[in-house]
Amino acid sequence: TFTIGAALPLMIAWAIPESLVIPAVASSSLVSLALLGGIAAYAGGAKITVGALRVTFWGVLAMLLTAGVGHLFGVVA
Repeated sequence: TFTIGAALPLMIAWAIPESLVIPAVASSSLVSLALLGGIAAYAGGAKITVGALRVTFWGVLAMLLTAGVGHLFGVVA
């Protein structure tokens, strides 16, 4: 699932201009997370919307924390 989830953001990063990489990869990663969260919820017999939202929420939080730490250490583009 890691490979499948990473495929869309990697293809986006490869195909678009460098100036758009960060927002495009972030948004495509969230779309991948939502899709995979929904699929996992379906496979587990849970509500698809709840699973997709849960995984997307934690993904957004992880991205924000990562960006915050990067900003703190001066490594954000």
